[in-house]
Amino acid sequence: MEWDVFHVFSLIGTIAFAVSGAIVAMEEEYDILGVFVLGLVTAFGGGVVRNLLIGVPVTTLWSQGLFLRTAGIAILIVFVLPLNWIHHWKRSEAFFDAIGLAAFAIQGALYAVKANLPLTAVMVAAMLTGIGGGMIRDIMAGRKPLVLRDEIYAMWAIAAGLVIGVTNIQKPWELFALFLFVVLFRMLSVYYKWKLPRRSLTAAAARKNAGGSQ
Repeated sequence: MEWDVFHVFSLIGTIAFAVSGAIVAMEEEYDILGVFVLGLVTAFGGGVVRNLLIGVPVTTLWSQGLFLRTAGIAILIVFVLPLNWIHHWKRSEAFFDAIGLAAFAIQGALYAVKANLPLTAVMVAAMLTGIGGGMIRDIMAGRKPLVLRDEIYAMWAIAAGLVIGVTNIQKPWELFALFLFVVLFRMLSVYYKWKLPRRSLTAAAARKNAGGSQ
């Protein structure tokens, strides 16, 4: 049953992030090849980074035929959809991004637990699997990575890894409850604009220059 749940979360995350990458590529006016490349990189980039970190051969990606086909079909559907449908989709972009984050964070944590890795590795695997694809997507699109500057994002992936690493939950309903928890709190952080503490050297320099010019 654990393996079935693992596949379900992998599939959910693959679809959500493939669509996310395709939409970003279309916003940047990429051609159809660029849309497919960015969609696939977004869907699988986090898993590749995770595999590199925990010592799983990167070539295992090529054995995931079902997920590659699913991502390709999802990207193609988005590419041919009427533009007004895509604009409607974009209004829910944060929600689908939260689905991808939650699904892949849980998938990454389960992967690390299955490999008998320590708690810190489980948390890092959850984080990198959850945010890695989005970071690569934004960098390839010439954008500042959303996950490092937007409302609390990566912390929810780390929290999912912590819960799985500490409790070792395996039952489908427990994992689904955790999935809903991560999606809910990610959306709450978007709605209420929760942010982690930050310091801006640019803003400090601007205030200093403004004070010196008076």
